[in-house]
Amino acid sequence: MNAPMKPGSKADRDALRNDMTTAGCTVADISIEMRTRYRMRPREAWRHAHGWTLQETADRITRASLQRPGGAVAADASLVGKWEKWPAPSSRRPSLPVLLAMADAFGCRLSDLLDLDDRRNLPDTDLRVLAGHAEEPVTEPVPAAITPSAAQTLEPTGPDLVHLAADESATWAIWAEASNVGDIALEQLMAETRALASDYLTCDPVGLFLRTRALRDRVFTLLEGHQYPRQSADLYVYAGYLCGLLAWMSSDLGQLRDAETQGRTAWLCAELSGHNDVRAWVLSTRSKVAFWDGRLREAINFARRGATYRTPGSVSVLLACQEADAWSELGAGPEAITALSRAEEARTTAQGEDEVGGIFACEPARQQNYSAAVQLRVGQPAHALRAAEEALSLLSTQRVRAYGTEAQIHISQAAAHLSTGEAEGALEALAPVLALPPDHRLAPVARRLSELSAGIGPRPWATGVAAIDLRAAIEEFCVNSAPRQLALSPGEGCAWFDRGHEYSA
Repeated sequence: MNAPMKPGSKADRDALRNDMTTAGCTVADISIEMRTRYRMRPREAWRHAHGWTLQETADRITRASLQRPGGAVAADASLVGKWEKWPAPSSRRPSLPVLLAMADAFGCRLSDLLDLDDRRNLPDTDLRVLAGHAEEPVTEPVPAAITPSAAQTLEPTGPDLVHLAADESATWAIWAEASNVGDIALEQLMAETRALASDYLTCDPVGLFLRTRALRDRVFTLLEGHQYPRQSADLYVYAGYLCGLLAWMSSDLGQLRDAETQGRTAWLCAELSGHNDVRAWVLSTRSKVAFWDGRLREAINFARRGATYRTPGSVSVLLACQEADAWSELGAGPEAITALSRAEEARTTAQGEDEVGGIFACEPARQQNYSAAVQLRVGQPAHALRAAEEALSLLSTQRVRAYGTEAQIHISQAAAHLSTGEAEGALEALAPVLALPPDHRLAPVARRLSELSAGIGPRPWATGVAAIDLRAAIEEFCVNSAPRQLALSPGEGCAWFDRGHEYSA
């Protein structure tokens, strides 16, 4: 059984041309079908409608130009390929003499060789001249020096085989030197990625999700095109960061399965980019998702794996903090404290700056936030309270105050007060958290508050007014949290995500 023809291949084009010719279609009909079916530029479609190679077309254009006084054109295969692709990058604009010679060679009107993109990019002087050729009659195609009949569809031999091989190499070279993205565009994509990662610390998460998704789609679209290998590597870097950011956001909005999917795609992009910074940050993101999904051993493994990459900036600090967080949740106090010590060492030895920053950075206040939570779980409330107070002090000196981090610091502070029966102090510490608008009440904050409320129950002072008020305020907070609002939104709300799942607190 013969293998199916690849769409757009030479065999596929030849079959289409033969079928349409047998059906009585004209060359013009065939060129239109070529343009529509294979998304070709007009000049390339006319060449394939005739079944000519680049070099055959170059020879015919040269001969046709000699029949017009003052219009001589020296064409070759490479030039024809560039004229066909114009106005795409790395192409060449065909001059009026070239276009006239092409029209004579193909046996078509000048207007048949141009589409809207061509006309938008032609100089006004050329457009005025073209207007004068609007009614120019169609000429017969200029014959080749040797016009084979059935030989067009047969495998060439002898010198023709050598000419065809050179023509194919020239066609590939035209494709290889073209790119759908430039260095300035790549710089802009990185700048927009940094802005999103920074804005997420302070802005509405759903609005940021939409912006991040749109930028990710732009990067994916570019990757589906053609660019130089170094540009492809850069695009995979941006795709890795953006999918990582979507994973982080999805987790914060309670969509853990979607977060895991985004994390896997982010890791694929990181691997394809060969970029260790992206690898480390994606593994940090996956550790975070695994932690909140209750997969604590996986969270530890992701964090440890991320730490094997030697990278600049603060990712090694965050990875050690995340490992400590998971160990403390498992009740492994010594391992948790050891991991916190590694975070301190990583802070001391860290060099360079974070490539993206924002959510992909671990400022000292964020590190102390992790320390406070870990100290609480290992039964050191006094240490936790000191860490929380230090975190708030450090946060006050930062240019950007991340509301999610600040909320968790206050929760640790409140938990430390509750451990000594100070319900009033806990309620006071939680005041900034409880005042957060619903769209800033992220899943990790709501979950930690729920755990805090659950821990009040068996305490001797749990029936006091302050404790009762505290539980009521936490319940109201969780009912009006961002994940809860998302779960109760109408069907169109699922457009916020690539696919939607209900949130279960």
